[in-house]
Amino acid sequence: MIKEISVVIPAHNEEGNIEKLVEKTEKMFKDYDIGGEIIVVDDKSSDNTLQNLLKLKAKAPHLKVLSHEKNCGQSRALLTGIKNASYEIIATMDGDGQNDPFDIPKLLEALEKGDEDLKMVAGFRKKRKDTIFKKIASRVANKIRAFLLKDDTPDSGCGIKVFYKETFLSLPYFDHMHRFLPALFQREGAKVISVEVNHFPRVCGKSHYNNFQRGVVGVVDLLGVMWLQRRSCLTSVHRKDNI
Repeated sequence: MIKEISVVIPAHNEEGNIEKLVEKTEKMFKDYDIGGEIIVVDDKSSDNTLQNLLKLKAKAPHLKVLSHEKNCGQSRALLTGIKNASYEIIATMDGDGQNDPFDIPKLLEALEKGDEDLKMVAGFRKKRKDTIFKKIASRVANKIRAFLLKDDTPDSGCGIKVFYKETFLSLPYFDHMHRFLPALFQREGAKVISVEVNHFPRVCGKSHYNNFQRGVVGVVDLLGVMWLQRRSCLTSVHRKDNI
């Protein structure tokens, strides 16, 4: 199994969730003999998220804490963490504690067993622990996205994923891109597969998006990704100088 990874976690106002998530990730590292780092990017929280993270460093040897000077959103926080990552394999999770760090080894195994074109393994929350309204909205959004983008991914918005840093950094950046990562990877010619993962109910805090906000922003972003897909050109490259 892949033994060195960078786990990147964007966090905004998650003071009640982030400590347990980091501790659980540290335990996963130990139990599976995985090395690397846990990079938490505090996206200008207005609560004690950052302070709790700094206190946690004393007992979390893999933890690195980065902080934005202003709130920039989840996609920018992911980009900040990945740019500062030390390892080629990236694992991402949401900061709300609903993802299970112990799913990461399963995703890493799938990535390692894949062929050279496989660049991402995405989590699939088949048994989501959200409100009925959120589950319905997500199911509708996933069906529309899958129909229009043809990304063959049942749960594009799932926060837990593993992928190659180099491929991610080759993607065009835009706000909310984190919701469309499988389609954007495929746009670069990469293969993406999905693996079922655990999902826990949110214990503390509240979601940073409501269904109306997700819908309005999602339509605009979806049209943007379709535009990017139409303007992509993939080709094989053959060296001709015989060196």
